[in-house]
Amino acid sequence: MRFTLKDYQADAVGDTLRELASARDFYRSASKRVSSVALASVTGSGKTIMAAAVIEALFWGSDDFDVVPDPNAVVLWFSDDPSLNQQTRHRLQQASDRLRNRLVTVEHPFRHSKLQPGNVYFINTSKLSRNSLLVRGHDSADVLPGMDSHPDTVPFTFWDTLRNTIEDPNLTLYMVLDEAHRGMGRRSSSDTPTIVKRLINGHSGVPPIPIVWGISATVHRFEEAMAAAQVKENRVHLSTIEVDTVRIQESGLLKDDIVLDFPAESGDFNTVLLRRGVRKVKAMSAAWSEYAAAQNEPEPVNPLLVLQVPNKPSPTEMAAAIDAIYDEWPELGHDALAHVFGEHKAQAFGPYSVPYISPERVQDATYIRVLLAKDAISTGWDCPRAEVMVSFRPAKDETHITQLLGRMIRTPLARRVEGDDLLNSVECILPKFNRATASLVLEKIMGSDVVDPDGDTGKRVLIDPLLMTPNPAVPDEVWDLFSELPTETLPRKHANPIKRLTALAHALAADGLVPDAGQFAHERLHGVLNGLAAQYPKELSKAQEDVLTVAGGTVRGHHGLRTDDTWTEDADDRAIQEAYRHGARNITPDIARTYIDHLAEDADDEDVLRDAHVRVAALAMLPQTRPKLDEAADALAAEWLGKHRVSIKGLSESRQSLYAEITAMSTDPQLVSMALPKNRQEETKRFVGDTARLLERRPLHLLSDEEGMFPVGKLNPDEIEVLDTEVARGDLLAWYRNPTGGRDSMSLAYQDRHGDWRTLRPDFLFFIDSSEGVQANIVDPHGAWLPDALAKLRGMARFAEIHSDAFHRIESISRIDGKLRVLDFKLAAVRSAVLDARDADDAYRQVSDLFS
Repeated sequence: MRFTLKDYQADAVGDTLRELASARDFYRSASKRVSSVALASVTGSGKTIMAAAVIEALFWGSDDFDVVPDPNAVVLWFSDDPSLNQQTRHRLQQASDRLRNRLVTVEHPFRHSKLQPGNVYFINTSKLSRNSLLVRGHDSADVLPGMDSHPDTVPFTFWDTLRNTIEDPNLTLYMVLDEAHRGMGRRSSSDTPTIVKRLINGHSGVPPIPIVWGISATVHRFEEAMAAAQVKENRVHLSTIEVDTVRIQESGLLKDDIVLDFPAESGDFNTVLLRRGVRKVKAMSAAWSEYAAAQNEPEPVNPLLVLQVPNKPSPTEMAAAIDAIYDEWPELGHDALAHVFGEHKAQAFGPYSVPYISPERVQDATYIRVLLAKDAISTGWDCPRAEVMVSFRPAKDETHITQLLGRMIRTPLARRVEGDDLLNSVECILPKFNRATASLVLEKIMGSDVVDPDGDTGKRVLIDPLLMTPNPAVPDEVWDLFSELPTETLPRKHANPIKRLTALAHALAADGLVPDAGQFAHERLHGVLNGLAAQYPKELSKAQEDVLTVAGGTVRGHHGLRTDDTWTEDADDRAIQEAYRHGARNITPDIARTYIDHLAEDADDEDVLRDAHVRVAALAMLPQTRPKLDEAADALAAEWLGKHRVSIKGLSESRQSLYAEITAMSTDPQLVSMALPKNRQEETKRFVGDTARLLERRPLHLLSDEEGMFPVGKLNPDEIEVLDTEVARGDLLAWYRNPTGGRDSMSLAYQDRHGDWRTLRPDFLFFIDSSEGVQANIVDPHGAWLPDALAKLRGMARFAEIHSDAFHRIESISRIDGKLRVLDFKLAAVRSAVLDARDADDAYRQVSDLFS
């Protein structure tokens, strides 16, 4: 893989591979049951990258996922759109060097009677329609009078190729249904099965596809699609791997904010708001250039303005629009405009000739700064540098606009720019919309694949926000304390301590903090292996004997009597190498390889190398080995992170983000430092009908407008009361409305009722002037009636037990019997009461009883 998988992607790939292995075993068993597996993940989460990792592991195996190669695997990738197939093929090529020459677009004439193992074949609906040369003649009804049943003398159809592939016992066919909800509904004129139904269920002598792997944006869409396909009862659905949208948003892969702008009065404002969009993209360009200079990045992001036009744009209006673009951006080059219209050729608009560019090339063609699009671009296309969209489409086209926004939500750096809302946002300007129809777009976004249906993703949709910047009234001491506050990472489900240590060693060596860190880390782990060999000599000797011998059994029947015998044979080099490969997967291939070098000391003697391989295989078999290696890896990682904490904070933002990511690669919450917020976009108005009212404001927030104020009108009444109470105490230096994502957010880990780790971000941080200097308070108003309330209280109790010394107060607040009641987690009795409580309401009442 050319990309490093995000943690949620790696988990999804591992889960998918396990389910596909079960599906293969299911089909190869005596029952030959056909099955389906689904991967559901929201738009922009990298489904194609996950698919590339899965296919790589199927073809070549994977030590990371403990998967052996399947030499019989062949993949058929199906969608209903040939351009979507081409874009997917391009993305797979970008994601995987190994797949580059194994991606085959099925075209007529197709002269293979069977699909070849180790290849991915792309096909779409039109290639299997009754008039397609690929399948003509398979059904007699498809051959019209005078029509050649086998064009170009190919003696078989693609349906025959599929039948031969499925019936070959030495081949395993996996069919990918890309966006599985497509192309599966009934035809309006008859009940004739669609092509997808034919593929899934089989027809006219073609057996059903053995393994169907659906890739979709939502679970519901896949389930509805399979139901619409009338899948036969003998196909068993094994599992749907649903990627947690919270983890996707936590990864920083998706932009945090979607900003909607629209006119506040009626009229034709196309060019006026297009000029506004041009100014926005110029401001984004300046911000990215400033970021690149500050971080010593060689090339800044070149943000793209997408101008979405009706399906039949007026040449006169388009010429006027381009005039407006150049008036507002005179330094824009004349080669900086392009289009992705279906015409696939240069378009003339008055004096301008705008060339065509294929959608999959836009991201890398950074000289393109303005892109003209219709509606076809709204599916199957991602362009992370697309930061601003202006849509000339009428108000009734809110669906097309929403879909296009869904293609623009990937972050350009594949990570969040910490503390910078401006660089973590995408903006949509709607000249032909009013607030009511803009609200429909908002509802579609909030209910679409872009975000979790429960809304618990940290993503915001903002209308006409104002940019808040650091408040000059806040003392420097507050900012210094803020950057030192402890915050926790979200634990990973399948963390690998050795891989974490290796990644950390590479990073520290690259930054010059620990020269030869990789060698030092391996030497530390080699010492662990040497220690295990000395501590468990008998067990190691027995394991070595197992590696060097192959045991078997013999059953004899003689005159009705049965006898059982056992036997052993000396293992040959091939058997030893297989044992070594299995052991290397357990202790990681890198550690196994360098330990071989350590044992053999570059010896050329074959016997010495053979003994070293046997020893590695035997050590890997000991149950104590992997836990001891993991323990040592975690200890060294913690030692390095603690020792170099200050130095790491002095690195660029991108490097700090990398270390934060490495730190988080653990099954337990890890301590990291807060990143300073640089700006934040906040709405300052509330609309009642078409009337805008200014939101209430309060002073002393860390980020503020030019008057030193921060809007609080979106806070609920309990939050407002808590805020005003803290202000009235008289010792407040500053306060912070904790954001819902990023390292500039105070976060702590808690376990939900299922035992899965989640992130709690308390609502407020208050900074006070005390006799001991500037101190911080965590205050979290959270309804005790909410289903996650008790789990979050227990998470705060655990956090306070460890980190209470870093805070003056750690409190949770809820309204009980009409009054706001407080849980002070600095008190051991409160923490104990929360752990013993039946629910959150019970916890508050117990504490009231304790101190009444």
